[in-house]
Amino acid sequence: MYEFSGQKIFVAGHRGMVGAALVRRLEHENVELLTASSGDLDLRDQAEVRRWMEKNKPQAIFLAAAKVGGIAANDRFPADFLYDNLMIEANVIHAAHEFGVEKLLLLGSTCIYPKLSPQPIPEEALLTGPLEPTNEWYAIAKIAGIKLCQAYRRQHGSDFIAAQPTNLYGPGDNFDLETSHVLPALMRKAHDAKRKNAPSMTVWGSGAPLREFMHVDDLADALVFLMQTYSGEMHVNCGTGEEVSIQALAEAIKAVVDYDGELVFDASKPDGTPRKLADSSRLHALGWSHAISLQEGLADTYRWFLESEPDALRFV
Repeated sequence: MYEFSGQKIFVAGHRGMVGAALVRRLEHENVELLTASSGDLDLRDQAEVRRWMEKNKPQAIFLAAAKVGGIAANDRFPADFLYDNLMIEANVIHAAHEFGVEKLLLLGSTCIYPKLSPQPIPEEALLTGPLEPTNEWYAIAKIAGIKLCQAYRRQHGSDFIAAQPTNLYGPGDNFDLETSHVLPALMRKAHDAKRKNAPSMTVWGSGAPLREFMHVDDLADALVFLMQTYSGEMHVNCGTGEEVSIQALAEAIKAVVDYDGELVFDASKPDGTPRKLADSSRLHALGWSHAISLQEGLADTYRWFLESEPDALRFV
């Protein structure tokens, strides 16, 4: 057990969806929370990171800061995705070693795994095949971060670990139809269709692919659990172990939004991978399991959308 009661905990990336969830979760712990906005601390700048770490002396770090984006952004800005994420990870991890941070958890993504991974995807699938080309720049940077944690553990005995979450959703998600992922995109479409009294809404693809979704507050709880209980070289998948078809997800979102129109599946649009499920048996064997059902999580997310999006009632 790593007991961080009374410790200084740095959440890097506290304004992102995961970082904000970690801040919410850690408010229930007896810790001193440290945060820094990008305007105050550029994590890509080694000298800035060193000065900040020397001054603030965190005892544990959740490294949730990253440059993220969808397929279009990865395709347009490959150098930014690779360079920015490599620099963030290298600077924070090295400074954590240099200034005696007791424990660090690096947050990654299941996009690190090969495009044709076995299903469910075990941690051991890493580096066993080619990556999905549409996000390889981000994936390569995250793989490097995992290997950095392992290297500092081997060479210096640093207690640095890494966690790879499945598809996330919840408060703080992105509802822009141009850049959002499938769950918030469907929620936004259902909301818009309801506001316009539209008879139907369009869903890309056949609706048959299976996907796993995890509420971001469940992930935050899992990350705190891992920080306290896990100390190993192998990265750890974080998921629910449950999957749902895109059609069933769209039906559940319709119910939450209270939209009674029809779903129209656009078969001209790609389905993507037929199935993508993380094997989270390592995490579950440690004693953690998710608490938020998909139905409960969808309702929570829609409430946040209505309360937090200033134009929510005018999205038409």
